[in-house]
Amino acid sequence: MAPNDPTPAADNGRTKTTSTKKHSRLAEARAWWNEAWEEDGLLHELWEDVRRAPDAGWHGMANWIKAVAAIAVFSFVVLLFNGAVDVLLNAAHRILTAVPNVQVGDNTSTGVWATIDNPVRSYIAAHSVGLPISAPTVYSLWQVTGLFSLIAGFITRSNGVRLTWSCWGFAGITMVWTTTPDASRTVATAIAVLAWTVGSAFAMRGLNLRPRVLAHVTTGAPQVTVQPQIHIPAQPDGGTPDNVRQLGR
Repeated sequence: MAPNDPTPAADNGRTKTTSTKKHSRLAEARAWWNEAWEEDGLLHELWEDVRRAPDAGWHGMANWIKAVAAIAVFSFVVLLFNGAVDVLLNAAHRILTAVPNVQVGDNTSTGVWATIDNPVRSYIAAHSVGLPISAPTVYSLWQVTGLFSLIAGFITRSNGVRLTWSCWGFAGITMVWTTTPDASRTVATAIAVLAWTVGSAFAMRGLNLRPRVLAHVTTGAPQVTVQPQIHIPAQPDGGTPDNVRQLGR
């Protein structure tokens, strides 16, 4: 005698329906996969593009391969740049903070250079109070700026770098003039100006202050315009010419 509870029959129906749907989806996926790898299929065409890329070169390869390669290279460059920036910032921080041996304000320089360097040290030490960075760090930045503008101006001939060099030199000369005692101020400033001028010969290499004159030379010869024309003589109004012959006769 069959049981009166219809639940087992309903569960069997759901199980069969779910199994049928899974089999149909797998069959569709398998069919799509086979169709994609057939001739003129999507995956087949992509694989052919990849296979032909080494022989076709950059200009002949498919555009999607170029896009993928460009994105990969760009991502790699961004990662390298990010790492390089971190390394450079850490190195710069160590260089700028590891300057306890620079005694700003003390007469540590000797010779002719002391005439320029000691006033700059004293000026920076007197005017760096209250800054978030120390006076030795300011002095190191001052030296790095001058060295960079000197070398970069010699190599690149950039107007911006030359302007930086000029401002750096004027500021240094002002520091020497302000800090040096009155008795020797003029001589010390003159030495600073001469030193900056010698450095400018390298930093401003190729600079020409002469205005460029563009000369436009015109000759007095008249311009002759040639217009070829064809003149057809007028035909007489009456009669037919003797030299006219009809075709086919």
